[in-house]
Amino acid sequence: MARKKDDGGIRIIGKNRRAFHEYHVLDTWEAGLVLLGTEVKALRAGRVNLGDAYGEIRDGEAWLCKMHIGPYEMGNRENHEPFRRRKMLLNRREIRKIRPRIEEQGLTLIPLKIYFKRGRVKVEIGLCRGKKLHDKREDKARKDADRRIARELGRRG
Repeated sequence: MARKKDDGGIRIIGKNRRAFHEYHVLDTWEAGLVLLGTEVKALRAGRVNLGDAYGEIRDGEAWLCKMHIGPYEMGNRENHEPFRRRKMLLNRREIRKIRPRIEEQGLTLIPLKIYFKRGRVKVEIGLCRGKKLHDKREDKARKDADRRIARELGRRG
């Protein structure tokens, strides 16, 4: 994925577009990631896939699981494992706020995007509820209607 600059010196590495199709995003947080050197270099090359990734809370710590960071080409035998669990850096207060909603309400932590912010790797995680099939159809119909309206307004203007 091409590197994009966002406002405030943020360079987006990857987005999880499927998350907005599959889930209702109820709340979002920004978390840092504990990474190895070769992982950061691979991220700078854009070698990340957030497709199947999810977050979990174990022993009072937040973890990001199944996020694929491809191996760094110039890495040697010390290269990282692509699918390892990575620790997310959140405040205790944030973790205490998230944990009951995951356990009691059946919500899921999903990474929405990963980016560099002032030289540090950050991940935006969302507290999500899965969409039903009819919700997905409504969203698609709404997008189609918006697209038709925009097309008509473009023709008139």
